[in-house]
Amino acid sequence: MGLKTFDRGIHPAYNKELSSSKAITSAELPKTVVIPLRQHAGAPCAPVVKKGEVVTEGQIIADVEAFVSAPIHASISGKVKEIDMYQHPVGMKVLSIVIAGDGEKKDWGTDGGPKVDLGSLSADDIRSGIRKNGIVGMGGAGLPTAVKLNAPKGKKIDTVLLNGCECEPFLTADHRIMLEEADKVVWGMRALMKGVGALKGFIGIEDNKKDATAAIRKALGASADIKIIELETKYPQGAEKMLIKAALNRVVPKGKLPLDVGVVVNNVGTAAAIFDALNYAKPLIERVVTVSGNGVKEPKNLRCRVGTSFEEVLKQCGGLKEGGEFEVLNGGPMMGIAQMQLDVPVIKGTSGITALMGDIIKPKKYEPCIRCASCVEVCPMALMPYRLGDFGNRQRLNDFNGWGGFDCIECGCCSYVCPSKRPLLQWIRLGKLRVRQEQQANR
Repeated sequence: MGLKTFDRGIHPAYNKELSSSKAITSAELPKTVVIPLRQHAGAPCAPVVKKGEVVTEGQIIADVEAFVSAPIHASISGKVKEIDMYQHPVGMKVLSIVIAGDGEKKDWGTDGGPKVDLGSLSADDIRSGIRKNGIVGMGGAGLPTAVKLNAPKGKKIDTVLLNGCECEPFLTADHRIMLEEADKVVWGMRALMKGVGALKGFIGIEDNKKDATAAIRKALGASADIKIIELETKYPQGAEKMLIKAALNRVVPKGKLPLDVGVVVNNVGTAAAIFDALNYAKPLIERVVTVSGNGVKEPKNLRCRVGTSFEEVLKQCGGLKEGGEFEVLNGGPMMGIAQMQLDVPVIKGTSGITALMGDIIKPKKYEPCIRCASCVEVCPMALMPYRLGDFGNRQRLNDFNGWGGFDCIECGCCSYVCPSKRPLLQWIRLGKLRVRQEQQANR
């Protein structure tokens, strides 16, 4: 019997060997950080500090009362230098808080074991602790975790599914977290289960991470409340709907969410951050970032403070290789966003910084569609990407909506297989952006 998986998808070159054996190391404390106030899905935060104010590491510096939100904390101690518009790694300028550091570093003591008996915490304690410490999904989507744990009335969550797939090429941060912090991952998983009242827990791990599977299994010991599901190594195995189908054989209908089939999905990095938050009151002020690609001299898995510039992170990995054209991405090569400048900050959702050069760079020239349907054959959502790409590019928004543009999970499989090298993913993202802008203008 074969490994569990989902329909369609692709098998790209994974290139994980560049960093998979590199243990997590802490990046140097940055002298200055630029902290964007848009770091999660939902409402952006507003500053609760002023220019010139002295702040301490872990202090709340921005918040909002909206339900879909999470506070933002100072990642270093120092003085608020500016509150102004700065470049964000998703490609726009957003209101950001600049802190000039004083060089002081707080010891959160998170290297120890659990300080809190999970049995002593109520579901409300767990949810409020997660929100207070600014925990959001660290796999890329960035939905505030406390929101996921607050199921609407009438929705019953029976299963928590933890994503340990890390199917994006080059990225190995989650792999290293499972290897080095397996006990934290398991504790955080149990906190998530208690937070939603779920009795069943599963951790999905692709079969190219046997050592991570062994580490998690050791951390679980003889307990039977959480099970590991080994999955086929295939992209995008870690996408929520694909993971739910592969691991649980449940289908999330189009336009619906995992909670509609009784499931909450979280990332292994998020689970580890929950351990630190609930045991040591440590907010989400840093995260593990894989710095990799054929354009970086020393690939690493670095624990970086939120607000550290890409330029500074790359410098701590030996910098970029000399010669040739470069493409630096926030994320991996499938879903990552190319950067126009390197003075953009690491945010809560920055799982990787990928530096590419040579033939591996996405081509800038493309040819007309030849109607080969390769994109249709690989689309995990059973859409027609060649149509959606055209509608998005030409801003035919009614057609874009009618053909299911918002069902696209933006995995990039279509662009990867297109023989004409058409930037289908970028056009679909453009279509979504234009629809949202139109809807906002009509409110």
